[in-house]
Amino acid sequence: METHNIEWKESWRDEYLQWICGFANAQGGRLEIGRNNKGTIVGLTDTKRLLEELPNKIRTTMGIVADIKLCHKDGHEYITIDIIAHPNAISYRGKYYLRSGSTNQELTGFALDELLLRKYGRTWDATPVPHVKVNDFYNDAFDVFRKKAVSSKRLTHEDVSVSNEQLLKALKLTEGEYILKAALMLFHQDPEQWCFGSHVKIGYFENDADLLYQDEIFGSLIGIADRVLDAIYVKYFKGLIRYEGIQRIDDYPISRDVLREAVLNAVIHKDYSTGNPIHIKIYADKLVIYNDCQIPLSIKPESLLEGVGSRPHNPLIAGAFFSSGQIEAWGRGIEKMKKGCIADNLPEPEFRILPTTFSICFHIRNNTTHKYVSAEGDFGIIETQKKIIALMMANSKVTLGQIAVDVVVSKRKVESIISDLKSKGLIERVGARKNGRWIVKSSI
Repeated sequence: METHNIEWKESWRDEYLQWICGFANAQGGRLEIGRNNKGTIVGLTDTKRLLEELPNKIRTTMGIVADIKLCHKDGHEYITIDIIAHPNAISYRGKYYLRSGSTNQELTGFALDELLLRKYGRTWDATPVPHVKVNDFYNDAFDVFRKKAVSSKRLTHEDVSVSNEQLLKALKLTEGEYILKAALMLFHQDPEQWCFGSHVKIGYFENDADLLYQDEIFGSLIGIADRVLDAIYVKYFKGLIRYEGIQRIDDYPISRDVLREAVLNAVIHKDYSTGNPIHIKIYADKLVIYNDCQIPLSIKPESLLEGVGSRPHNPLIAGAFFSSGQIEAWGRGIEKMKKGCIADNLPEPEFRILPTTFSICFHIRNNTTHKYVSAEGDFGIIETQKKIIALMMANSKVTLGQIAVDVVVSKRKVESIISDLKSKGLIERVGARKNGRWIVKSSI
């Protein structure tokens, strides 16, 4: 079947030289002439002419050499053209193409810049920027970095007790007299001057069509996760208050640590060349984060969920976040988000990974109803019991985990309340654990 490195064509057309260019700029590949789009060999009648012309056309239009072979099968002749990946960018008639998935794309603008940078050993965030000096920066972001780096013990007081200019050099964010783009994104008070779309958009949605209110978070990246989380937990989430003994606990729809990990993942791996901000969409029962990205050509998108390790699209930005203590260097973010949700009795997050888009969907506790419990622990218990009984009446096979999510209390608390309801003769559990069901004998 056709894949990211195999393409079938029934007959030859000179426009297919673009496909050869695309393979050369990607991971290499094979173009087979004489197969239809189902992979069936239909054969060629002009193989002799093609074998003579194709090597010259490829060499004169792109300056590369391809391995061209005549093959025979089922009485048919067909031609295979094998192209290796080239370390330098290859153009065809002044235009650049790239094989992406099973398509061939002409590169322009930022996408072309990205290809040229990558081919010559640079990343987007390592681009030098002229006419910018350290004196153009405010101190705020540098102060945030110093505080986080020392408190996390990634750096010492002596390490950060240097000038802002020396700090940028230590983080490899300068090149000669130039400041690199990563430094502007991380520490400048207005990175939008150099990268439109470097902010985060947050919106609360009643449904997919109805946006109720929104915010945009701008500023230096090194502290943007804190600003985003502050906005969400103050304006968008409701803290559900409960007490364990005399200790007051505010339960939010999702753990702050889990959400921080997701926001940092988006900030660090985002493809900033597209001009699109990070989007965070919040609903009553879910939260979705998505950002543009560039999955390395050598990695299949689905393998990112299998622990292949960290391959940051912006390594200099990632390095600064590591030095500040906000992330680890081992690419464990996805696993930490999964475990954090499970520990909080929430479903595992859903990941959707495409070659140019990354999104995470968290199923959160319902974010529309407050529940208050007094220091004695009595007020609100009756309402919780009523909700649990209603859930059992609606679904006799409802699980403890599902109940915990719906009534917004811990699984341990659900077990305690159910035990009390059983002792009062209000409910009964019958059947084996997996196939058992609830019987409601009396409502409250």
